[in-house]
Amino acid sequence: MLTSRTAPRIAAIATAVASIGLLTACGSMHKKEMAFSQTSLPAAIQVPAGHKVAWETVGSGDITYECRDKANAPGQTEWVFVGPDAVLKDRAGKTVGRYYGPPATWEANDGSKLTATQLAVAPSGAGNLPYQLVKANPAMGSGALVGVSHIQRVALKGGVAPADKPCTPAQKGQKTVVQYQADYIFWKPM
Repeated sequence: MLTSRTAPRIAAIATAVASIGLLTACGSMHKKEMAFSQTSLPAAIQVPAGHKVAWETVGSGDITYECRDKANAPGQTEWVFVGPDAVLKDRAGKTVGRYYGPPATWEANDGSKLTATQLAVAPSGAGNLPYQLVKANPAMGSGALVGVSHIQRVALKGGVAPADKPCTPAQKGQKTVVQYQADYIFWKPM
Protein backbone atom coordinates (compact mmCIF):
# COMPACT_ATOMS: atom_id res chain seq x y z
CA MET A 1 0.00 0.00 0.00
CA LEU A 2 1.30 3.42 -1.03
CA THR A 3 1.39 5.92 1.82
CA SER A 4 2.45 9.53 1.96
CA ARG A 5 5.75 8.39 3.52
CA THR A 6 6.62 5.73 0.91
CA ALA A 7 5.67 7.74 -2.20
CA PRO A 8 8.71 10.07 -1.99
CA ARG A 9 11.01 7.05 -1.47
CA ILE A 10 9.63 5.26 -4.50
CA ALA A 11 10.00 8.43 -6.58
CA ALA A 12 13.64 8.81 -5.43
CA ILE A 13 14.42 5.16 -6.28
CA ALA A 14 12.77 5.53 -9.71
CA THR A 15 14.80 8.69 -10.40
CA ALA A 16 18.03 6.93 -9.38
CA VAL A 17 17.29 3.91 -11.60
CA ALA A 18 16.46 6.20 -14.55
CA SER A 19 19.66 8.20 -13.98
CA ILE A 20 21.79 5.05 -13.92
CA GLY A 21 20.13 3.88 -17.13
CA LEU A 22 20.78 7.22 -18.81
CA LEU A 23 24.44 7.27 -17.73
CA THR A 24 24.91 3.71 -18.97
CA ALA A 25 23.39 4.60 -22.35
CA CYS A 26 25.57 7.71 -22.66
CA GLY A 27 28.68 5.76 -21.68
CA SER A 28 28.06 3.12 -24.32
CA MET A 29 27.50 5.81 -26.97
CA HIS A 30 31.04 7.21 -26.51
CA LYS A 31 33.39 4.91 -28.36
CA LYS A 32 37.09 5.50 -28.61
CA GLU A 33 37.85 7.19 -31.94
CA MET A 34 39.94 5.17 -34.32
CA ALA A 35 43.29 6.70 -35.21
CA PHE A 36 43.59 7.95 -38.77
CA SER A 37 44.97 5.28 -41.09
CA GLN A 38 46.71 6.14 -44.33
CA THR A 39 46.86 2.55 -45.64
CA SER A 40 44.20 3.20 -48.29
CA LEU A 41 45.93 6.35 -49.58
CA PRO A 42 48.20 6.45 -52.63
CA ALA A 43 51.83 5.79 -51.67
CA ALA A 44 52.93 9.20 -53.00
CA ILE A 45 51.00 11.06 -50.31
CA GLN A 46 51.67 8.77 -47.34
CA VAL A 47 53.64 10.33 -44.50
CA PRO A 48 56.96 8.53 -43.88
CA ALA A 49 57.27 6.12 -40.96
CA GLY A 50 58.27 7.66 -37.65
CA HIS A 51 55.40 10.17 -37.52
CA LYS A 52 52.11 10.24 -35.63
CA VAL A 53 48.85 12.10 -36.13
CA ALA A 54 48.83 15.26 -34.03
CA TRP A 55 45.61 16.89 -35.21
CA GLU A 56 42.70 16.00 -37.50
CA THR A 57 40.56 18.74 -39.01
CA VAL A 58 37.83 19.09 -41.60
CA GLY A 59 38.21 22.14 -43.82
CA SER A 60 35.26 23.56 -45.68
CA GLY A 61 35.05 26.75 -47.65
CA ASP A 62 35.90 28.29 -50.99
CA ILE A 63 38.60 28.09 -53.61
CA THR A 64 39.05 31.06 -55.93
CA TYR A 65 40.10 30.69 -59.57
CA GLU A 66 40.97 33.42 -62.06
CA CYS A 67 40.75 33.31 -65.85
CA ARG A 68 44.34 33.92 -67.05
CA ASP A 69 46.62 33.35 -70.03
CA LYS A 70 47.66 29.72 -70.34
CA ALA A 71 51.39 29.26 -69.72
CA ASN A 72 53.37 28.66 -72.92
CA ALA A 73 50.21 28.83 -75.06
CA PRO A 74 49.79 32.32 -76.58
CA GLY A 75 46.16 33.35 -77.10
CA GLN A 76 44.78 30.56 -74.88
CA THR A 77 43.29 31.00 -71.43
CA GLU A 78 42.47 28.75 -68.48
CA TRP A 79 41.14 28.87 -64.92
CA VAL A 80 44.12 29.25 -62.56
CA PHE A 81 44.05 28.44 -58.85
CA VAL A 82 44.29 31.68 -56.81
CA GLY A 83 43.79 30.50 -53.23
CA PRO A 84 41.65 28.88 -50.54
CA ASP A 85 39.54 30.35 -47.75
CA ALA A 86 38.24 27.68 -45.40
CA VAL A 87 37.22 27.09 -41.80
CA LEU A 88 38.91 24.20 -39.98
CA LYS A 89 36.81 22.17 -37.54
CA ASP A 90 37.72 19.28 -35.29
CA ARG A 91 35.94 15.91 -35.55
CA ALA A 92 33.30 17.14 -33.07
CA GLY A 93 32.43 20.09 -35.35
CA LYS A 94 34.07 22.82 -33.24
CA THR A 95 35.87 25.56 -35.19
CA VAL A 96 39.60 25.24 -34.44
CA GLY A 97 41.23 27.35 -37.14
CA ARG A 98 41.45 28.60 -40.72
CA TYR A 99 43.14 27.68 -43.98
CA TYR A 100 43.80 30.51 -46.43
CA GLY A 101 46.27 31.83 -48.96
CA PRO A 102 48.37 32.62 -50.79
CA PRO A 103 50.66 31.49 -49.48
CA ALA A 104 48.80 28.41 -48.25
CA THR A 105 48.54 29.00 -44.49
CA TRP A 106 47.01 26.88 -41.75
CA GLU A 107 46.23 28.92 -38.62
CA ALA A 108 44.94 27.48 -35.34
CA ASN A 109 42.66 29.47 -33.04
CA ASP A 110 45.49 29.43 -30.48
CA GLY A 111 47.50 31.74 -32.78
CA SER A 112 50.01 29.21 -34.10
CA LYS A 113 50.26 29.05 -37.88
CA LEU A 114 52.38 27.56 -40.60
CA THR A 115 52.96 27.44 -44.33
CA ALA A 116 54.19 24.43 -46.27
CA THR A 117 55.81 23.17 -49.47
CA GLN A 118 54.03 20.65 -51.66
CA LEU A 119 55.75 17.27 -51.87
CA ALA A 120 53.20 15.20 -53.84
CA VAL A 121 49.67 15.01 -55.23
CA ALA A 122 47.57 12.07 -56.43
CA PRO A 123 44.13 11.86 -58.09
CA SER A 124 41.23 11.61 -55.65
CA GLY A 125 38.29 11.29 -58.02
CA ALA A 126 36.47 13.22 -60.73
CA GLY A 127 35.38 16.70 -59.68
CA ASN A 128 37.58 16.72 -56.57
CA LEU A 129 40.87 18.40 -55.79
CA PRO A 130 43.74 15.89 -55.68
CA TYR A 131 45.10 14.28 -52.55
CA GLN A 132 48.08 16.28 -51.34
CA LEU A 133 51.09 15.85 -49.08
CA VAL A 134 53.00 18.94 -47.93
CA LYS A 135 56.12 19.43 -45.82
CA ALA A 136 55.42 21.99 -43.11
CA ASN A 137 57.70 24.95 -42.56
CA PRO A 138 58.44 25.74 -38.90
CA ALA A 139 55.34 27.05 -37.13
CA MET A 140 55.01 30.67 -36.08
CA GLY A 141 53.76 31.38 -32.57
CA SER A 142 53.14 28.70 -29.99
CA GLY A 143 50.33 26.19 -29.90
CA ALA A 144 48.86 23.20 -31.73
CA LEU A 145 50.87 23.62 -34.94
CA VAL A 146 54.32 23.75 -33.32
CA GLY A 147 56.30 20.66 -34.33
CA VAL A 148 54.03 19.70 -37.26
CA SER A 149 56.18 18.18 -40.02
CA HIS A 150 53.63 17.12 -42.65
CA ILE A 151 50.02 17.81 -43.62
CA GLN A 152 47.86 15.53 -45.74
CA ARG A 153 44.78 16.67 -47.66
CA VAL A 154 42.37 13.74 -47.92
CA ALA A 155 38.61 12.94 -48.07
CA LEU A 156 38.06 15.52 -50.79
CA LYS A 157 34.76 16.86 -52.09
CA GLY A 158 34.73 19.41 -54.92
CA GLY A 159 37.07 22.35 -55.36
CA VAL A 160 38.10 21.96 -59.00
CA ALA A 161 37.93 24.77 -61.55
CA PRO A 162 34.47 25.11 -63.09
CA ALA A 163 34.03 23.06 -66.25
CA ASP A 164 30.69 24.71 -67.06
CA LYS A 165 31.94 28.30 -66.94
CA PRO A 166 33.91 29.55 -69.94
CA CYS A 167 37.38 31.04 -69.58
CA THR A 168 38.10 32.79 -72.86
CA PRO A 169 40.27 35.81 -73.70
CA ALA A 170 37.10 37.91 -73.24
CA GLN A 171 36.78 36.69 -69.61
CA LYS A 172 40.46 37.21 -68.75
CA GLY A 173 40.83 38.62 -65.24
CA GLN A 174 37.42 37.38 -64.05
CA LYS A 175 37.34 35.31 -60.89
CA THR A 176 35.05 32.51 -59.82
CA VAL A 177 34.63 30.76 -56.48
CA VAL A 178 33.87 27.07 -55.95
CA GLN A 179 33.10 25.26 -52.72
CA TYR A 180 35.09 22.35 -51.36
CA GLN A 181 35.68 20.19 -48.32
CA ALA A 182 38.75 18.22 -47.26
CA ASP A 183 40.25 16.61 -44.21
CA TYR A 184 43.62 18.05 -43.19
CA ILE A 185 45.67 15.58 -41.17
CA PHE A 186 48.60 17.12 -39.28
CA TRP A 187 51.58 14.88 -38.46
CA LYS A 188 54.49 15.25 -36.02
CA PRO A 189 57.61 13.14 -35.58
CA MET A 190 57.38 10.48 -32.84
